[in-house]
Amino acid sequence: MDGESLAAVGLLEALSRASEILAELRHPFVRSEHFSYFLPSGGARVGAAFILPDGREVRFEVSIVAAGDAFHVEGGITAEDETLLELPRRTVKDIRDGVAVLDDYVAEVTAPAGQVLDRLLEEIV
Repeated sequence: MDGESLAAVGLLEALSRASEILAELRHPFVRSEHFSYFLPSGGARVGAAFILPDGREVRFEVSIVAAGDAFHVEGGITAEDETLLELPRRTVKDIRDGVAVLDDYVAEVTAPAGQVLDRLLEEIV
């Protein structure tokens, strides 16, 4: 297998790992749904969406997109139109660096999940 093929395998493994970690997010009082889809610009977005009792959707997500000769990685947490956490868009040239940033962003998005959901639930009550 050549270097580009190995890089592609590494990217698929990273997306699978990210998808798995985000799919494991749970909260005892909030219904959740995992999502993953390809982006038309040569990338993918994975995440988990929670529906609060008041109907608001809270999304925990990360994405990586290949554009030109670079990879763009983003991540964040949103509640409807409100941004709760927006990680800066990182642009890297090497796919290995892109995978490392993606892994870091998954950790940063998932770490506060329980606290974010608890706080939003407290606002409802």
